[in-house]
Amino acid sequence: MGLFFQCAAQKKSKTPAKSLNLAKAEDNLEAFVKMRADLNGEEVTYYWIGSVYSFVPGERSVPLFTLEGCNVGKTVKVEGGYQFLTREVAVYKDLETGKIMSKWYNPLLKDSVDVMAVWNDPVNQQFMLKGKYGDWGVDYTTLGDDRLAMHSDIFLLYPSPLKKADFPENSRSDNYQAAELFQFFFSKKDMNSNAPSIYSDISWTRMSDFLPWMRMADKPGYLVYQCRGYKVMKGQELPTDFKNYIQANKPEYLHAPDKYTSPNMTSWKYFKQLKEKK
Repeated sequence: MGLFFQCAAQKKSKTPAKSLNLAKAEDNLEAFVKMRADLNGEEVTYYWIGSVYSFVPGERSVPLFTLEGCNVGKTVKVEGGYQFLTREVAVYKDLETGKIMSKWYNPLLKDSVDVMAVWNDPVNQQFMLKGKYGDWGVDYTTLGDDRLAMHSDIFLLYPSPLKKADFPENSRSDNYQAAELFQFFFSKKDMNSNAPSIYSDISWTRMSDFLPWMRMADKPGYLVYQCRGYKVMKGQELPTDFKNYIQANKPEYLHAPDKYTSPNMTSWKYFKQLKEKK
C-alpha cells in the first residue's frame, strides 16, 4: 500500500507556472491583486516609514518629522473584479527621539501645535476590469531579468472639506490638491507562481498642502513625503512600538473592515470631524 501511494505521488504532475502578460487587462489585474492583496481574500498589511519635508519658495527645505504607517486590507471577489476593503493608520515621530508625538514645535510657525495621527477608515477601492475610468490597466516597468515595478501617479484636485472661511488657520483654499506617487517592486517569478499573495517592496512620494493641524494655512509652500515600505508576509510583524500604539488606541485598525462602504475617510475629513465634535 505504501509503495502504491509513493508511485501515485511520483506520477502526479505539479501545477504549471503561469505566464502573465501585463499588457492584458485580465493578467494585469491578477498580478496587481496578488501583489497588492491576496487573490483568496486573506488579510494583508503594508507597512511604510519615511520623512516629511518642508518645501517653501526661497527657503531651504528641512525635514520636519518621521511618518510611520500601515494599511490593512482584504479583497472581496465580485462580478468583473474585486472590492478592496482597507483602513490605514499613520503616526508622526520626533526626528531625534523617534517617539510618537502628540505635541510638536513647528519651526515654520515658531509655535507648538497639537499633532493629529492619521486614522482613515475606510480607504476602500474597486479593482474592476471595466471601471469608472475605462478598462483596467496599471502601468509597469521591467527592471532586469526578474524584477518588475507596477506604478501609479495620482494627481488629486477636488473641493476641500475644510472651507477657508470656516478654517482660516488650517485651510489654504476651498480646494484640496495633492500628488500621490506609488511604486510596487516584486519578482516576475513570484508573479507567475501559483501563490495567491506575493511579496512586494514599495516606494511612496506625496506632495500636499501643509497639514491642517500645523496651522500653516497662510504660509506659502507645501510638504514633500518620501517613504518606503513592504508587504508584511506571514511570519513577520509590525514594529513593536507602532503595533502597541495601534493596539492601545484603536485596535480595530490592525484588521481590515468587514463591509465595503463609501465615501472614504481622509486626514482633512478626520480633522473636520474632530473639530466639529468639540
